[in-house]
Amino acid sequence: MKILDRYLAKTLLKYSLSVMVILVSIFAFFKFLEEVDSIGRVNYMLSDAIIYIALLLPSMAHMLSSLIILLGAILGLGNLASHSELVIMRSSGISVIDVTKTTLKISVFFAFVMIVVGEFLTPISSNYAEQYRAAALGQRIVSSSQQGFWIKDDHNFIRVDKNIDGKIFNDITLIKTNKDNNKLDMVLQGKSAEFDGDNIVFDQSKILSIDSDKKFVKFNQEVIKNNNVQVDFDQELIQSLKKEPKELSTLTLFKHIVFLTKNQLSSDIYEVELYARLMKPFTLIAMIILSIPFVFGSLRDSSLGRKIFLGVTISLFFELSSRIGGMLSLRFDFNHLLSASLPMIVVLIVALILLRRVAVR
Repeated sequence: MKILDRYLAKTLLKYSLSVMVILVSIFAFFKFLEEVDSIGRVNYMLSDAIIYIALLLPSMAHMLSSLIILLGAILGLGNLASHSELVIMRSSGISVIDVTKTTLKISVFFAFVMIVVGEFLTPISSNYAEQYRAAALGQRIVSSSQQGFWIKDDHNFIRVDKNIDGKIFNDITLIKTNKDNNKLDMVLQGKSAEFDGDNIVFDQSKILSIDSDKKFVKFNQEVIKNNNVQVDFDQELIQSLKKEPKELSTLTLFKHIVFLTKNQLSSDIYEVELYARLMKPFTLIAMIILSIPFVFGSLRDSSLGRKIFLGVTISLFFELSSRIGGMLSLRFDFNHLLSASLPMIVVLIVALILLRRVAVR
């Protein structure tokens, strides 16, 4: 059985990697087409575009991980079926359940690797990619991430520790310098603020003003509520700091939900993404189980390719239904956890019924 496990693992991983190379290459090509218009602006050259896209490859692979693993499993088993290897396995006493268990073990391992890539490598490479592109295009951002950023606005230096949806800032510090001599003039700090497009509106701010006109430097400190500070941000730059929930790590999603709930703000869109992400491995397992009966349905049938296509179509339909369920839960205020898990439960029940029918033949 160990020899069989190694052979199945080699076959499934080979097809999964092949699918990953093809799909990621396609998405990278279309991303390159998006960057063509920016090539030649400031210092952004062809080589910079290639480096930028290369840094985004881990995020593309993570985004397509479910489809990659699903297609890799189906195509790998389909190849074994087309060469009658599955027939030989079954005739030698290897059951459909045994093949299913081995396939799931390999798929779960691959899924775990992709999760690690998505949670640890993707945020780093994606943030560096955006910084690299911004620097080549001459934008004024110093550093940025969904957690926070530094930015220079005229004679002001602004640091945001947490950036929520490009509009809500948490733990913000504004350092104002004198226009004439560039010396420190004032430091303004606030726990939370909102950016309305023209102004940063502090809920409550602590202002430390510095008077250096006299012989001795004088510090004045006061607390002001609802303080507005007009800024001249590059709107495109601010939009680049806004990230969709799917671009955030799971830990960052959880922190956003805690922060928004604590401040009595809506966190529905982040909850939907978090629950969908937690259910994703289980949904993948259910889709793989669902696809296996279509491969084993009739190994002598010449229409095996159509059966595989039908299995992929049905599996992807259930994945699409899970996404639709998330959107419906936002629209009609359904329970987000139930909306994320219900499609998985349905497809798992259907898959187990079909698998049992095939296994007892």
